[in-house]
Amino acid sequence: MASHLASIYGTEQDKVNCSFYYKIGACRHGERCSRKHVKPNFSQTILCPNMYKNPIHEPNGKKFTQRELAEQFDAFYEDMFCEFSKYGEVEQLVVCDNVGDHLVGNVYVRFKYEESAQNAIDDLNSRWYSQRPVYAELSPVTDFREACCRQHETSECQRGGLCNFMHAKKPSPQLLRDLVLAQRKYLALNAAEEMKKEPNSDSTNRWVSVTAERKN
Repeated sequence: MASHLASIYGTEQDKVNCSFYYKIGACRHGERCSRKHVKPNFSQTILCPNMYKNPIHEPNGKKFTQRELAEQFDAFYEDMFCEFSKYGEVEQLVVCDNVGDHLVGNVYVRFKYEESAQNAIDDLNSRWYSQRPVYAELSPVTDFREACCRQHETSECQRGGLCNFMHAKKPSPQLLRDLVLAQRKYLALNAAEEMKKEPNSDSTNRWVSVTAERKN
């Protein structure tokens, strides 16, 4: 019985726990959902809901060219990536382009380590971004391939922005490559600096023991 429950946990066959919340970290029914939204106590992934404001959805009626929209989003994505990387190695950053209330502007960040995610949560909830308070929480999402709409990837989604799966908004490929490379160099530099600060304890112990033996 226990193994069966474990095998269906978070799937559509699970009648107790919400499969959408488990896969996507958000559910259109919110607190009214008939199934449980089990918030994780630890996770590599965090969610900052409604953080990205797509200018085409703003009420000012201003018109933008596709180039302007792309440049604006690249600037936002770079800002997010650089800021989140201060808490630890970022493995994936996903910004939702959906318009449904539960997904609009959601920013998901998966770190390499759970400790980095927790550090981010502890700090971000006392900060502001673009004149708005930041809200951050741990998310159950682990596999963005399952969370993202596959039809959207091929421009075949019939539900558009109201889809209940993530419609990930992509930065320019060159920017993404530059950010990943910059993070890799930064981590390598930090690792090298840490090695300089901390002498190899094993080598030190061996040297001391050999010296002691010679004295004896």
